[in-house]
Amino acid sequence: MTDVVVTTGLTKRYGSVLALDSLDLTIPEGTVLGVIGPNGAGKTTLMRLLVDVVRPTSGSLTVLGVEPRAGGKHLRGRIGYLPGEFHVEPGLSGQGHLTFWTSISPGDRARVHRRAQMMAERLDIPLERPARKLSKGNKQKLGLVQAFMHRPELLILDEPTSGLDPLVQQTFLELVSEARDDGATVLLSSHVLSEVEQAADLAVVLRSGRIVREASIEGLRATAVRHVRARLSDADAATVGRRLTDVSAGLDVTADGGDVLVSGLVQGNSDELVKVLAQFTVADLVLAEPDLEESVLAMYSDKEVV
Repeated sequence: MTDVVVTTGLTKRYGSVLALDSLDLTIPEGTVLGVIGPNGAGKTTLMRLLVDVVRPTSGSLTVLGVEPRAGGKHLRGRIGYLPGEFHVEPGLSGQGHLTFWTSISPGDRARVHRRAQMMAERLDIPLERPARKLSKGNKQKLGLVQAFMHRPELLILDEPTSGLDPLVQQTFLELVSEARDDGATVLLSSHVLSEVEQAADLAVVLRSGRIVREASIEGLRATAVRHVRARLSDADAATVGRRLTDVSAGLDVTADGGDVLVSGLVQGNSDELVKVLAQFTVADLVLAEPDLEESVLAMYSDKEVV
């Protein structure tokens, strides 16, 4: 397996603003990598650097084994790029856009055009309309077509489902899965954490231009927070509280008549918590699925989740 994207000490400044700060990132071939982070974290800057829209202040990067500036037109033909602000020509129809994109695509253009038509039909795009009359969602669908239509080796997708309804979001996830099965590597950013959870193999969390967490999706789930609610019989709150201290100090333990209520958040493996609760008579227990979103939001704000 080769590395499709490699950055070393990648730094980008816009005047006094540090957008990326000595970023080291490697994306193996055939991987779907989700980039998560709040506005201003550096997600869009990273993607623009990879396609040579902007250039680094310092550090180095290679894309498909080539430095983006040196790769030029040939490298761009191997990449499918959907920017966060995708622009269309207002007076040109959807069909006209497909025809134009086909004319500048590498490879067998007849095959590329057929695939573009099939994707447009799959996404239910009204191709006969001029772009100025298309909804935001349909413009975004056109953006997906231009990114995927030539079967690129690398897809770079910045907030790709912005403006799409849930059914089309599901179709997008299918497109990503199919591209990966074809051998493509995918880099996508999203504020929709459930989307990253469904689409990606690996995830990085960016904050202030730095990676604060890099893990597999399973790894993130393993350390994610769970909501716990338990009712214990034949117990007193003080004893329960003492025994739970080593497991999760953040749980609330209160007396409720003759019972004890335990509620709150627990991070990571819940095995030890369950073992402590099992020392008492458990009348009721709810342990919710791992909440990746809450864990990531805690990383955004640099807070500990206990």
